Amino acid sequence: MDEQTTPTAGMTISVRTRRDVVIVDPERFLASARAAYCDLHPGAGEESAVENIRDVYDAVHILLDRFGRLVADAPETLIGRGGPRPGERVLDRPDGLSPAGELQQIVLEDPMPLQDYGCFLPEDPFALPPNSQP
Repeated sequence: MDEQTTPTAGMTISVRTRRDVVIVDPERFLASARAAYCDLHPGAGEESAVENIRDVYDAVHILLDRFGRLVADAPETLIGRGGPRPGERVLDRPDGLSPAGELQQIVLEDPMPLQDYGCFLPEDPFALPPNSQP
């Protein structure tokens, strides 16, 4: 029989999420990120977008800022629950990305929530706390 966990005051709940995408068209990917940059910065021209979105990290950050996810319009594809088969890619998306699955893990009782670290995060903020149960 599964043991139930009762919420308690002060309990820390951490949700660790992994969302994978595969770049299938680098030009469309960068163009999509630059368009998102222009959406977030009205009045910024294409030249400014090209200056500010130069690499994968710039593109990922601006897409997350704009949409909250890299592929905001893609249905959630949890591993093992539908979606393309292993190795198959979605080639016709306008953003040049192929959603490649997502996983979530709930972890209870991390000894310290991220907020309490202030500016100095732990070396590995995704490390599981000792004695945690996945």
